[in-house]
Amino acid sequence: MGEQAKEQYAIECRKITKTFGKVVANDEIDLKVRYGEILALLGENGSGKTTLMNMLSGIYHPDSGQIFIGGKEVKINSPADSMKLGIGMIHQHFKLVEAFQAMDNIILGTAGKKEKSRVTSEKIKTISENYGLEIEPEKYVCDMSVSEKQTVEILKVLYKGAEILILDEPTAVLTPQETEKLFRILKKMKEKGCAIIIITHKLQEVLSISDRVTILRKGKSIDTVLTAECDAKKLTELMVGRPVSLEIERPRMEKHETVLKVVDLTVEKPDGSKAIDDISFEIRKGEILGVAGVAGSGQKELCETIAGLMNATHGAILFHKENLLGKTPSEIIEKGVSMSFVPEDRLGMGLVASMGMTDNMLLKSYHRGKGPFIKRKPARELAQKLINKLDIVTPGTETPVRLLSGGNVQKVLLGREIESAPTVLITAYPVRGLDINSSYTVYDLLNEQKQKNVAVMYIGEDLDVLLELSDRIMVLCHGRITGIVKAEETTKEEIGMMMTGESRPGESQLKTGSLDESPGSEVHLNENHGEEDSGHQKEKEAAL
Repeated sequence: MGEQAKEQYAIECRKITKTFGKVVANDEIDLKVRYGEILALLGENGSGKTTLMNMLSGIYHPDSGQIFIGGKEVKINSPADSMKLGIGMIHQHFKLVEAFQAMDNIILGTAGKKEKSRVTSEKIKTISENYGLEIEPEKYVCDMSVSEKQTVEILKVLYKGAEILILDEPTAVLTPQETEKLFRILKKMKEKGCAIIIITHKLQEVLSISDRVTILRKGKSIDTVLTAECDAKKLTELMVGRPVSLEIERPRMEKHETVLKVVDLTVEKPDGSKAIDDISFEIRKGEILGVAGVAGSGQKELCETIAGLMNATHGAILFHKENLLGKTPSEIIEKGVSMSFVPEDRLGMGLVASMGMTDNMLLKSYHRGKGPFIKRKPARELAQKLINKLDIVTPGTETPVRLLSGGNVQKVLLGREIESAPTVLITAYPVRGLDINSSYTVYDLLNEQKQKNVAVMYIGEDLDVLLELSDRIMVLCHGRITGIVKAEETTKEEIGMMMTGESRPGESQLKTGSLDESPGSEVHLNENHGEEDSGHQKEKEAAL
């Protein structure tokens, strides 16, 4: 693009308004993005970011207002219209056909799908070279890493002629190294004259990649500022409307006994491959064990197995030295094991979407009631308590939770689990998709549980948060442990390397994840390539 084109606005939204019933999602929002710049779009959950982007991508239509692309007013009635205008959106959850090769996905929906011609291959190669994209056209998507899949998504929209890119939470499941690679690509695209909008809750990434930042709050556009003139504190204050502390405390707790110990655990997927491959670790009272890993490294299966939702093929899970494997979730509850599970899929496994807060509270407590009748009053009171304590935005305790925003749904789920007074609290991605204010509320809740001597396992995606919040960090890669380290004694770069499969230099307790070599630590390895000592063997045999 020429210099004149770069000065022109790629997108200009004027007073865009969109309502859903009585809810005003976008209230006369203004937005401008130039060719050759990266604009970050920030806002709390429910601020209207997704609604606005969905109108640019043709999924929704504005009730009023104007949209200009390249200086010309347009009507975007469908995703096809959006693509014809040169707009491509990279969704957080990729829209790829896993059984197809990269090239098949790139040309899908275009005239090139009829045949993989030499011209098509050359066009993909040219685009790749222009923007620094590295991809194997013949590689199947199912065999790709998350970063490779994202590259295919970017190539797909560039192949279709996109000059305006919208990326929704693009770094949510990337390692630090993969994030740096993505940012190099985006900067290259910016140099080539593309207009880029990036939606993210990670303020440090906003500060490092964007030229300007537009802030939305409660459906309104609050301000657009130059990134170079801002810091994380100022951006947060603009989003929330008041000063917010960005400090994550790490309360110092005395060493306590081990509550949960995983010994030589192996879990297989339905296809027979190993989701968890012979791992061992332990969690103590009053500590937060962070779990890092690229998506699909076994985090979900580990949580479900501990909670009794998935069967293991080998090993033991010891809760106060009693093996939980083979017991159903109900049997675990009947034995008095107070273990709470906050799953990744909060409206699938965590809450019933069609029920209100009251009934979702009952799901956790009805079995404790006496007599044939269920008492709804305590559950209703608990629901109202959580609304007040966690600032949950809902019309009432009987409103179906599917009508709440993602952040409010997460507060309902986490609040319910914490109120059940757990001994072990397992949290899987509890702040995924949450705004900065809601995220820090969750961090405070987890630290409160730690101070109550609850053993907390925190599976997260933001390595900065893992390093600040956790006492120790366990890293998973392809179902195996590549390191268990003290958070204060490692770096984000080291964690990132372990996430790709490289063991931390000097790491010696990878198989068991032994916390230390003190007499109170019950799982040890000798130096003979992970062979068990006699005490470990006896404990394992007793458990099995």
